Amino acid sequence: MTTHERPQAAELTTSFVTSDDGTRIAYHTIGDGPGIVLLHGSMETARNHMAMAEELADAFTVHLPDRRGRGQSGPYGDDYSVRKEVEDLDAVLNETGAHYVFGVSASGIAVLQAARELPSIHKVAVYEPALFLEDIPQLTGWVDRFDREMAEGKVTAALVTSMLGLRLGPPIMNVMPRGLLAWLTGLLLKSEDKNAKPGDATMRMLAPTLHYEGVLLAEMADTLDRFADVKAHVLLLGGSKGLPFLKLALAGLEKVIPNVERIEFPGLDHDASGDVSKRNPAGRPDVVAAELRRFYTSAAENRDTGTR
Repeated sequence: MTTHERPQAAELTTSFVTSDDGTRIAYHTIGDGPGIVLLHGSMETARNHMAMAEELADAFTVHLPDRRGRGQSGPYGDDYSVRKEVEDLDAVLNETGAHYVFGVSASGIAVLQAARELPSIHKVAVYEPALFLEDIPQLTGWVDRFDREMAEGKVTAALVTSMLGLRLGPPIMNVMPRGLLAWLTGLLLKSEDKNAKPGDATMRMLAPTLHYEGVLLAEMADTLDRFADVKAHVLLLGGSKGLPFLKLALAGLEKVIPNVERIEFPGLDHDASGDVSKRNPAGRPDVVAAELRRFYTSAAENRDTGTR
């Protein structure tokens, strides 16, 4: 395997682009070479994938947008849908000239939808895209309760509602009393608030964004067959310890996408692509980045030689 050195003190710049509806989208850039856009997942901002960006920055120009409603980007607006995600990504691609895209979880399904519509996307890698193969009420019907709890200021209860609804925790969570789950979540929130540095996006700050992730996932549920018209080359990624119902989504996508490959990382979980932190101690962005390097480097070589 070819080794590489991570750049030392690589410069990070921040730029802005305007999406179709006038929303300002911020994106951070690091590195030099063919362009890659890395889209973060739920309860994250662009800053949560800096380690992976740094791993790739010696060979690629890596762009990390703040998805709307987070970081330095503008608000969701009144008519949020997957269309907004596609338009925001399109604006960044047009501005940067990038042709490679990565998405994880909720953003993974958004970039797959974008790959159906945007010919500028040549290759797409997705880590456990949050595609529900059918519209299961438990997975899509939690948003109303979440909204009520958020409106009442019960942030910890709302987070528990989202975690249970989206099956984000181990099976034991389903039999634990909600009060205990809320208490444990509250401890985590307090610890994170206490230790947050200026500019950090905490769970408490990001909690309202889960409403919109729920809207996105419900909209995209039971849409597997539409991805048969994706023309881009797609790399499906996941971890052996990832979310079980998303393994079903990966298997389904592998069957319907024409130009596809799939890799499962032994021992990695759903959040493996994100930076290592107290919230994400099992992150392995270096491992995921190594596979992205292989995938996108072959794309660059194929483009240069005129082969596919």
